[in-house]
Amino acid sequence: MTGSDGYFDERVAARYDADAADMFEPATLDPAVDFLAGIAGDGPALELGIGTGRIALPLVERGVPVHGIELSRAMAARLRNKPGGDSIELTIGDFVTTTVDATFSVAFVVFNTIMNLTTQEAQVACFRNVATHLQPGGCFVVEVMVPELRRLPPGETFRAFHGSESSWGIDEYDVATQGLVSHHLEIVDGDLERTSMPFRYVWPAELDLMAQLAGMRLRERWAGWAREPFTNERRAHVSVWEKP
Repeated sequence: MTGSDGYFDERVAARYDADAADMFEPATLDPAVDFLAGIAGDGPALELGIGTGRIALPLVERGVPVHGIELSRAMAARLRNKPGGDSIELTIGDFVTTTVDATFSVAFVVFNTIMNLTTQEAQVACFRNVATHLQPGGCFVVEVMVPELRRLPPGETFRAFHGSESSWGIDEYDVATQGLVSHHLEIVDGDLERTSMPFRYVWPAELDLMAQLAGMRLRERWAGWAREPFTNERRAHVSVWEKP
Protein backbone atom coordinates (compact mmCIF):
# COMPACT_ATOMS: atom_id res chain seq x y z
CA MET A 1 0.00 0.00 0.00
CA THR A 2 1.15 3.58 -0.66
CA GLY A 3 0.09 5.05 2.69
CA SER A 4 -2.33 4.70 5.59
CA ASP A 5 -5.25 4.87 3.12
CA GLY A 6 -3.65 2.48 0.67
CA TYR A 7 -4.49 3.38 -2.92
CA PHE A 8 -7.81 4.97 -1.95
CA ASP A 9 -6.49 8.29 -0.67
CA GLU A 10 -8.31 11.62 -0.55
CA ARG A 11 -7.75 12.23 -4.28
CA VAL A 12 -9.38 8.92 -5.23
CA ALA A 13 -12.09 9.08 -2.55
CA ALA A 14 -13.17 12.58 -3.59
CA ARG A 15 -14.41 11.37 -6.96
CA TYR A 16 -14.91 7.67 -6.36
CA ASP A 17 -18.71 7.75 -6.54
CA ALA A 18 -18.68 9.85 -9.71
CA ASP A 19 -16.12 7.61 -11.41
CA ALA A 20 -18.16 4.50 -10.48
CA ALA A 21 -21.54 6.08 -11.23
CA ASP A 22 -22.69 3.15 -13.36
CA MET A 23 -22.24 0.84 -10.33
CA PHE A 24 -24.83 2.92 -8.46
CA GLU A 25 -27.49 2.49 -11.15
CA PRO A 26 -30.54 0.54 -9.90
CA ALA A 27 -30.14 -2.11 -12.61
CA THR A 28 -26.69 -2.92 -11.23
CA LEU A 29 -27.19 -2.19 -7.54
CA ASP A 30 -30.64 -3.61 -6.77
CA PRO A 31 -29.89 -7.27 -7.65
CA ALA A 32 -26.82 -7.21 -5.40
CA VAL A 33 -28.75 -5.76 -2.49
CA ASP A 34 -31.62 -8.23 -3.03
CA PHE A 35 -29.17 -11.15 -3.09
CA LEU A 36 -27.32 -10.13 0.07
CA ALA A 37 -30.47 -9.19 2.00
CA GLY A 38 -31.91 -12.60 1.20
CA ILE A 39 -28.84 -14.39 2.56
CA ALA A 40 -28.62 -12.15 5.64
CA GLY A 41 -32.21 -12.89 6.61
CA ASP A 42 -32.79 -11.52 10.10
CA GLY A 43 -29.09 -11.43 10.92
CA PRO A 44 -26.40 -8.75 10.68
CA ALA A 45 -23.92 -8.38 7.83
CA LEU A 46 -20.19 -7.66 7.71
CA GLU A 47 -18.82 -5.89 4.64
CA LEU A 48 -15.11 -6.05 3.89
CA GLY A 49 -13.89 -2.93 2.13
CA ILE A 50 -17.13 -1.04 2.70
CA GLY A 51 -15.87 2.03 0.85
CA THR A 52 -18.40 4.86 0.51
CA GLY A 53 -21.34 2.58 1.30
CA ARG A 54 -22.63 1.72 -2.17
CA ILE A 55 -23.95 -1.66 -0.96
CA ALA A 56 -24.16 -1.08 2.79
CA LEU A 57 -26.49 1.92 2.80
CA PRO A 58 -29.26 0.28 0.75
CA LEU A 59 -28.89 -2.86 2.86
CA VAL A 60 -29.48 -0.82 6.01
CA GLU A 61 -32.57 0.67 4.35
CA ARG A 62 -33.81 -2.93 3.93
CA GLY A 63 -33.43 -3.47 7.69
CA VAL A 64 -30.11 -5.37 7.59
CA PRO A 65 -27.66 -4.11 10.26
CA VAL A 66 -24.22 -3.66 8.65
CA HIS A 67 -20.77 -3.45 10.18
CA GLY A 68 -18.02 -2.36 7.81
CA ILE A 69 -14.27 -2.78 7.74
CA GLU A 70 -12.42 -0.17 5.70
CA LEU A 71 -8.71 0.61 5.40
CA SER A 72 -9.14 4.06 3.88
CA ARG A 73 -10.14 6.83 6.28
CA ALA A 74 -10.85 9.04 3.28
CA MET A 75 -13.39 6.56 1.90
CA ALA A 76 -14.89 6.02 5.36
CA ALA A 77 -15.34 9.76 5.77
CA ARG A 78 -17.42 9.86 2.57
CA LEU A 79 -19.63 7.11 3.98
CA ARG A 80 -20.05 8.91 7.29
CA ASN A 81 -21.18 12.10 5.53
CA LYS A 82 -23.95 10.37 3.59
CA PRO A 83 -27.54 10.17 4.89
CA GLY A 84 -27.75 7.07 7.07
CA GLY A 85 -23.97 6.70 7.22
CA ASP A 86 -23.88 7.24 10.95
CA SER A 87 -26.09 4.18 11.47
CA ILE A 88 -23.35 1.86 10.20
CA GLU A 89 -20.78 0.55 12.64
CA LEU A 90 -17.34 1.03 11.13
CA THR A 91 -13.92 -0.36 11.97
CA ILE A 92 -10.81 1.11 10.36
CA GLY A 93 -8.31 -1.54 9.32
CA ASP A 94 -7.46 -4.17 6.73
CA PHE A 95 -9.77 -7.15 6.34
CA VAL A 96 -7.04 -9.75 6.78
CA THR A 97 -6.18 -9.08 10.42
CA THR A 98 -8.91 -6.74 11.69
CA THR A 99 -11.39 -8.36 14.06
CA VAL A 100 -14.82 -7.27 15.23
CA ASP A 101 -16.39 -8.24 18.54
CA ALA A 102 -19.49 -9.75 16.92
CA THR A 103 -20.63 -12.57 14.66
CA PHE A 104 -22.65 -12.26 11.49
CA SER A 105 -25.07 -14.21 9.31
CA VAL A 106 -23.26 -13.03 6.18
CA ALA A 107 -19.92 -11.44 5.33
CA PHE A 108 -19.25 -10.13 1.85
CA VAL A 109 -16.70 -8.45 -0.37
CA VAL A 110 -17.74 -7.09 -3.77
CA PHE A 111 -16.43 -5.57 -6.99
CA ASN A 112 -13.10 -7.46 -7.18
CA THR A 113 -11.98 -6.12 -3.79
CA ILE A 114 -10.72 -9.58 -2.72
CA MET A 115 -7.97 -9.03 -5.32
CA ASN A 116 -6.69 -6.00 -3.40
CA LEU A 117 -5.00 -8.64 -1.28
CA THR A 118 -1.92 -9.16 -3.42
CA THR A 119 -0.61 -12.47 -2.04
CA GLN A 120 -2.14 -15.90 -1.76
CA GLU A 121 -1.23 -15.89 1.93
CA ALA A 122 -3.28 -12.76 2.53
CA GLN A 123 -6.27 -14.11 0.63
CA VAL A 124 -6.20 -17.36 2.62
CA ALA A 125 -5.93 -15.36 5.86
CA CYS A 126 -8.96 -13.30 4.80
CA PHE A 127 -11.09 -16.44 4.46
CA ARG A 128 -9.95 -17.63 7.89
CA ASN A 129 -10.69 -14.24 9.44
CA VAL A 130 -14.16 -14.24 7.91
CA ALA A 131 -14.87 -17.76 9.18
CA THR A 132 -14.21 -16.64 12.77
CA HIS A 133 -16.81 -13.89 12.34
CA LEU A 134 -19.59 -16.07 10.90
CA GLN A 135 -22.38 -17.61 12.91
CA PRO A 136 -22.96 -21.35 12.34
CA GLY A 137 -24.69 -21.59 8.99
CA GLY A 138 -23.41 -18.13 8.06
CA CYS A 139 -22.14 -17.37 4.56
CA PHE A 140 -19.23 -15.59 2.90
CA VAL A 141 -20.11 -13.97 -0.44
CA VAL A 142 -17.50 -12.81 -2.96
CA GLU A 143 -18.06 -10.99 -6.24
CA VAL A 144 -14.95 -11.14 -8.42
CA MET A 145 -13.82 -11.27 -12.03
CA VAL A 146 -12.64 -14.39 -13.82
CA PRO A 147 -9.06 -13.77 -15.04
CA GLU A 148 -9.16 -12.94 -18.73
CA LEU A 149 -6.08 -14.89 -19.75
CA ARG A 150 -7.98 -16.64 -22.53
CA ARG A 151 -8.50 -13.25 -24.17
CA LEU A 152 -4.82 -12.34 -24.19
CA PRO A 153 -3.09 -12.95 -27.54
CA PRO A 154 0.07 -15.07 -27.25
CA GLY A 155 2.92 -13.02 -25.82
CA GLU A 156 0.70 -10.10 -24.77
CA THR A 157 0.33 -8.94 -21.17
CA PHE A 158 -2.05 -5.98 -21.56
CA ARG A 159 -5.83 -6.06 -21.96
CA ALA A 160 -7.97 -2.93 -22.32
CA PHE A 161 -11.23 -3.19 -20.39
CA HIS A 162 -12.56 0.35 -20.81
CA GLY A 163 -12.20 3.22 -23.23
CA SER A 164 -13.96 6.56 -23.72
CA GLU A 165 -13.12 10.11 -24.78
CA SER A 166 -11.90 11.01 -21.28
CA SER A 167 -10.85 7.79 -19.55
CA TRP A 168 -9.20 4.46 -20.25
CA GLY A 169 -8.63 1.25 -18.30
CA ILE A 170 -5.93 -1.31 -19.03
CA ASP A 171 -5.09 -4.46 -17.06
CA GLU A 172 -1.49 -5.67 -17.10
CA TYR A 173 -1.07 -9.38 -16.32
CA ASP A 174 1.93 -11.18 -14.84
CA VAL A 175 1.10 -14.85 -15.33
CA ALA A 176 4.16 -16.09 -13.42
CA THR A 177 3.01 -14.46 -10.17
CA GLN A 178 -0.76 -14.26 -10.74
CA GLY A 179 -0.25 -10.54 -10.56
CA LEU A 180 -2.37 -7.89 -12.22
CA VAL A 181 -1.82 -4.13 -12.30
CA SER A 182 -4.92 -2.17 -13.23
CA HIS A 183 -4.02 1.11 -14.93
CA HIS A 184 -6.66 3.85 -14.94
CA LEU A 185 -6.04 6.95 -17.05
CA GLU A 186 -8.37 9.94 -16.92
CA ILE A 187 -8.39 13.50 -18.20
CA VAL A 188 -9.10 15.78 -15.23
CA ASP A 189 -9.18 19.56 -15.73
CA GLY A 190 -7.25 19.17 -18.94
CA ASP A 191 -4.51 17.03 -17.45
CA LEU A 192 -3.99 13.29 -17.88
CA GLU A 193 -3.91 11.49 -14.53
CA ARG A 194 -2.89 7.87 -14.04
CA THR A 195 -3.64 5.57 -11.14
CA SER A 196 -2.12 2.10 -11.13
CA MET A 197 -3.26 -0.44 -8.54
CA PRO A 198 -1.79 -3.91 -7.96
CA PHE A 199 -4.04 -6.93 -7.57
CA ARG A 200 -3.70 -10.69 -7.33
CA TYR A 201 -6.11 -12.46 -9.64
CA VAL A 202 -7.61 -15.67 -8.33
CA TRP A 203 -9.49 -18.57 -9.92
CA PRO A 204 -12.84 -19.92 -8.68
CA ALA A 205 -11.34 -23.30 -7.79
CA GLU A 206 -8.57 -21.61 -5.83
CA LEU A 207 -11.15 -19.66 -3.84
CA ASP A 208 -12.98 -22.91 -3.10
CA LEU A 209 -9.78 -24.34 -1.64
CA MET A 210 -9.26 -21.23 0.48
CA ALA A 211 -12.77 -21.65 1.82
CA GLN A 212 -12.10 -25.32 2.57
CA LEU A 213 -8.95 -24.39 4.50
CA ALA A 214 -11.08 -22.00 6.55
CA GLY A 215 -13.68 -24.68 7.31
CA MET A 216 -16.31 -23.52 4.80
CA ARG A 217 -17.85 -25.21 1.76
CA LEU A 218 -19.24 -23.93 -1.52
CA ARG A 219 -23.00 -23.49 -1.40
CA GLU A 220 -23.66 -21.82 -4.74
CA ARG A 221 -21.94 -19.97 -7.59
CA TRP A 222 -23.55 -17.69 -10.15
CA ALA A 223 -22.42 -15.46 -12.98
CA GLY A 224 -24.04 -12.43 -11.34
CA TRP A 225 -26.31 -11.14 -8.62
CA ALA A 226 -29.42 -12.08 -10.60
CA ARG A 227 -28.34 -15.73 -10.33
CA GLU A 228 -27.43 -16.16 -13.97
CA PRO A 229 -25.83 -19.58 -14.62
CA PHE A 230 -22.04 -19.61 -14.33
CA THR A 231 -20.59 -20.98 -17.57
CA ASN A 232 -17.24 -21.12 -19.36
CA GLU A 233 -17.74 -17.78 -21.07
CA ARG A 234 -18.67 -15.73 -18.00
CA ARG A 235 -16.28 -12.98 -16.98
CA ALA A 236 -17.21 -12.76 -13.30
CA HIS A 237 -18.86 -14.80 -10.58
CA VAL A 238 -20.72 -14.40 -7.32
CA SER A 239 -19.81 -17.27 -5.01
CA VAL A 240 -21.28 -18.23 -1.64
CA TRP A 241 -19.45 -20.40 0.90
CA GLU A 242 -21.19 -21.63 4.02
CA LYS A 243 -19.85 -22.27 7.51
CA PRO A 244 -21.33 -25.58 8.72
